[in-house]
Amino acid sequence: MQEKNELKIASLLPSATEILCALDLEKNLVGITHECDYPASVSEKPHLTASRISHEMMSSAEIDHAVRSNLDGHGSIYDLDEKLLEELKPDLIITQELCEVCAVSYKTVKKAAKMFVADATVVSLEPNTIADIFDNIKTVGELTEKKDEAVKLVEELQNRLSKVREKTENLKKRPRVFMLEWLEPPFAPGHWTPEQVEIAGGNCLLGEAGKKSLTTTYEAIYESKPEILVLIPCGYYTRDIVRQLETTQFPSDWRELPAVKNNNVWAMDASAYFSRPAPRVVDGVEILAKIFHADIFGEPSEKEAIRVKINIG
Repeated sequence: MQEKNELKIASLLPSATEILCALDLEKNLVGITHECDYPASVSEKPHLTASRISHEMMSSAEIDHAVRSNLDGHGSIYDLDEKLLEELKPDLIITQELCEVCAVSYKTVKKAAKMFVADATVVSLEPNTIADIFDNIKTVGELTEKKDEAVKLVEELQNRLSKVREKTENLKKRPRVFMLEWLEPPFAPGHWTPEQVEIAGGNCLLGEAGKKSLTTTYEAIYESKPEILVLIPCGYYTRDIVRQLETTQFPSDWRELPAVKNNNVWAMDASAYFSRPAPRVVDGVEILAKIFHADIFGEPSEKEAIRVKINIG
């Protein structure tokens, strides 16, 4: 393998791309995914992947059906450009095994690396909690001789979380919060999102930290009586959520939800703050704190979160 400062890196994860750029390794990136868009300057890098599913053209129900159909048939919803991978000759390939909906499957990457870039090191990042995300940052730092920078970044992120936690840990009133991770069918939150809610001063409903996001029902959400409803469909930007809400209809009894009655339904950029296990999950905590406790943290800006109306049958 080359000297670390000359490493050629292929990132097959938007979260890994964000981590690499936060560690000042953007110049080492030779290939990224079609979804890598932060920081904006990476978008001109060669794209190693493509999706067979369109967030722009399909409803959330149609996307769910397409994903399940492909994965149940042991297919994939992503294509990997193996020819381009061979041409780029990366020394380090960063991928994941956690979710076949989130990125090209690990088996596909390993097979392609063995066939086309046999000398490359393939590393899989598998975070389930915020602590895991921070460990991943350190792992990337160690792999790229950016250990000190990684440790410093993690310390900064931990300090920001501590500042929020100091203001919320002794609160007597913690709102009941449901984080909707998919619209149709509805998904309850998992992995690090329940932690984000708790640190921000909320009581996370129907989700368990460190566990997978799971399909739930509109009835279960109704029975949980959320006081705040935050829409964060996986991989969606706020504009995508607003567009999907135009054709999404929720059950009639949702009119009685405290969150709906009190105009406390919010949309947030899931890609930036929840879907990607990268430094911006801390931004997500800080924004949630503003939604939950505006009297302490101030109101969120429109760039951070927007109140939305939902169609109820």
